Amino acid sequence: MIDACASPWMNDELELLADTVRRFGAEVLQPNELRYRAQHRVDREVWRQAGALGLILPDVPEAYGGAGGSAAHAAVVFRGLGHIGNTSFGSGINHIVGHYLLNFGTEDQKRRWLPGIASGETICSIAMTEPGTGSDLQAVRTRALRRGDRYVIDGAKTFITNGQLSDMVVVVAKTDPAQAAKGISLLLVDTRTPGFRRGKVLDKIGQDGADTSEMFFDGCEVGADAVLGGVEGQGFYQLMANLPYERAIIAVGAAATMEYALALTLDYVKERQVFGKPVLDLQNTRQVLADVKATVLASRCFADHIVERWIDGTLDSALASMGKAWLTERQGEVIDRCVQFFGGYGYMLEYPIARLYADARVQRIYGGANEIQRELVARTL
Repeated sequence: MIDACASPWMNDELELLADTVRRFGAEVLQPNELRYRAQHRVDREVWRQAGALGLILPDVPEAYGGAGGSAAHAAVVFRGLGHIGNTSFGSGINHIVGHYLLNFGTEDQKRRWLPGIASGETICSIAMTEPGTGSDLQAVRTRALRRGDRYVIDGAKTFITNGQLSDMVVVVAKTDPAQAAKGISLLLVDTRTPGFRRGKVLDKIGQDGADTSEMFFDGCEVGADAVLGGVEGQGFYQLMANLPYERAIIAVGAAATMEYALALTLDYVKERQVFGKPVLDLQNTRQVLADVKATVLASRCFADHIVERWIDGTLDSALASMGKAWLTERQGEVIDRCVQFFGGYGYMLEYPIARLYADARVQRIYGGANEIQRELVARTL
C-alpha cells in the first residue's frame, strides 16, 4: 500500500491484528466475493469466523465479550477491510450498535446483547431511514407508543444494512409524537418478535453483497426494557453522540479503499501493453497516477489524524464530518481516474476496480449525506 506513510499510531500488537484481518480477507472474503454479490449477503458463518478472530467489537471490554482493545484496534479492522475493497461484510453496523449499547445501554442490555454481537452470533441492523425521510432524523414517522409496560411499534423502514440476516434491530421511533428531538427513542427489537417483518432485498447500483432491505413493524410489541438506556426521549442525542464513531469508520475505510484502487491500477498498467510498451510508460499515465498517489498519501495522513484523535478521545463531530465528506469525495475521484486506465475492462464487474467504482458512490450519501457534513463543519467556522 502506501509504504512511505507509516501510521504513527501503529505498533507491533496492531500489526499482528492487521495481519489477521489480511488473512481473513484473503482466505474468507475475497475468494467468495462474487458469490456473496450474487446471493446479496455473506454467509452467517463469516460472522462467526470474524467473531472468533476478535474482529467484531475489538474495542469493547472483555467483560462484555469484546476483545478489550482500543479505538486503534477498531481502526485497524476497518482499514484492513478497506484495503481489500470489502463492502459485503457489514460488520460496521455491529460495531456501531455495540457502541450504542456500551455508551448508553443499561447493564442488563449490555450483558444480554454485547457478547453475542462480539462473537458474530448476533447480527445487527439500525432501522433509521424511512421512505420519504433521509438525513432529517426528527422527521421519522415510525411510532413506538407505550401501553402499560409495553411499547407498540408501527412503521416502515428502508435501506437497512444487514436487513435479511439481522437478529436484533435498533429502531429509531417516536415515543412522543408531539415532540421533535425529545420525542425520539431507540428501541432494541429482537427480530423474532411478532409484528416484525422483513421486506425485499433492494437492488442497488453497487455493494451487491450487502443485504440492504426494507423492514416493517405492524403492532410489534416489546417490553419497556427495550428502550436503549431505559429512558425514553434520549434517542436523538444518543444518535448524535455516536455519529463521530460511525463517520470515522467511513473515513478510514475510504482512505484505505483508495490505496487498494491505486495498487490494482499500478499492477494493471505495468502489465498491460499498448503500442508495444506497458501503459505505465506513457506520459499521461505516469502524470495522472503521480497525482493519484499524492491524493492517496494525503488521504492516508488525514485518516491517521482522525484515528489519533479517536484513540485519545478528542475526536469531535466537526473533524469526523470533515473526514467523512472529504475522504469519500476523494475516494470517488481516485477510483474514477483509476478505472480509466483499465479501458473496457474497467466497466466489467468481474474486475475489482469496476466493483470499487460502483460501491464507492453511496459513501457520499450514507452516514449523513456530504452536504449535511459540510453544513455541520460550517457551523464551527
